Parts: sequence; C-alpha cells; structure tokens
Amino acid sequence: MSVALVTGGGRGIGRAVARELAIEGFAVAVLSRTGSELEQTVQLIARDGGTAIPIVADVTSPADVERGLEAARTLGQIDLLVNNAGVGGPIGVMWDGDPDSWWRAVEINLRGTFNCIHAVLPGMVERRTGRIINVASDAGAYRWPLVSQYSVAKAGVIKLTENLAAETRRHGIAAFAIHPGLVRVGLTEHSMNGNAAEGSPQASVQAWVRRQVEEGRGVEPERACDLVVRLASGEADALSGRYLTVHDDLAELVAQAETIRRDDSLVLRRR
Repeated sequence: MSVALVTGGGRGIGRAVARELAIEGFAVAVLSRTGSELEQTVQLIARDGGTAIPIVADVTSPADVERGLEAARTLGQIDLLVNNAGVGGPIGVMWDGDPDSWWRAVEINLRGTFNCIHAVLPGMVERRTGRIINVASDAGAYRWPLVSQYSVAKAGVIKLTENLAAETRRHGIAAFAIHPGLVRVGLTEHSMNGNAAEGSPQASVQAWVRRQVEEGRGVEPERACDLVVRLASGEADALSGRYLTVHDDLAELVAQAETIRRDDSLVLRRR
C-alpha cells in the first residue's frame, strides 16, 4: 500500500484530500497542529474503510516535522507528500500592522512547506521514487493586495517547486505546485462567512472573495481533490516542476508536455 503524508489535514482542503487519497488506496498520515481536528479526519477515513493515523506537529519546526515523519513511517515509506498546511495571515496594507505577524504567516506557508520537503526527500532520493504536491495559489502567480504575506509566500512555494523538480528529476521524483481554486472550505469559507467592519481591509478582502464565488469561480472540494489524485497517480509526471490549476485541462497539458518543457512555460517568470 502506498503511503501519503498530508499536512494541514485536520480540516478544509487537507481533510478532503486525505479522505480522497484513502479512498484511492493510500495509507494516509494526516498532520496538523490540532489533535482534535486530526482525530475527526482519521475517524472519517476509518468510517470509509481507509487507513490513516494522526500526527500532531507544527510544520515550522524542523524537529516537530522529523518526529512526525518517524510516526508516519509506521505506515511505510512516504511515497507522496501533499504540502497543504497554511494560513491566510494578517490583512491590511504592508506599512500598517505587526511585522512579526506578517513574517509568521510567511514561515507557515513557505518554511513549513520547505521543512516537510527537506524531511521526506532523503528517503525518496534513496528509493528513486516519490511525488510532492505543494498547494500554492493564484495569489502567488499574480498578486493579492492587502494579503501580501500570503501572496509572497505562495510565490515562493511556486519557485521552490520549480527548483525542487529540477534538482530531483534525475532521482525519479516529480513535484508540482497547484492552485486548488477558491474551494468552498477553509480560508474561502471563512471569508464567505466573515462580517468585518465596513470599510476595513478585511471587509474588502471578504467582499472580493464573495464576488468571485458569486460569479461562478468557486470550486467544490471534490474538484480540487481530483487534481491531487490525478497528480498522485503519476498521470502528469511529464509536467513535473509546473504550476497547475484546478481550472486547467490536465489531459491536454500532458499531451503538450514536450512543448511546455521546451518553452519552459507554466512557471513563475517574466513573460
């Protein structure tokens, strides 16, 4: 049985992805900082007939991640890492707010991703196999005013993925950065249900998210999970290192993989 490690798996997209991977036959190690949420995820997977274990850890702590990885290995060697743990962080213009809070959000979204990659790579390199899926965002490919720390961190995740794929290609490892869309759980759900003070930066961001969803740009969790499952299957390994979105026609991109590699497209760079 293949083994997947899913971070941020206590709720939202992470929980949905962990459940879907279990249905597809993976044994899933579900990692989060909140034990009660993890237990709920594991119980849901068990109810569906799947195999999962909870791992309480903070992805910003390399020691925590290493301990978590040891626990995950009780299921077997890690074949798939889904880096989903993340936070929205403080909202507002860059010059108005706590610098430490800004940087903490970057640490969770970017350093946390790196820490988990750093932990699983030695085993994958030794076995010459493995897949890593890093959850990024269109905020990293474009911009998201008033949520700069999130945008900067996700841009870093996309570029990190490009470098990761280039460094590990000869070791048989595939890596992807993905935009799961405005999934109607987690951060999107929080914005949809938010009631920030009129005229505040928070209200502006919440209103933008609501407009996107109302205009049909929202995505159900199942669609984001389908992208992860297809990448986990190896179907798109020829696109390793690319930034892919839930709105892409994955089969068409795979068919164009040679051209995409030649033109070095679907990456974060000047056009």
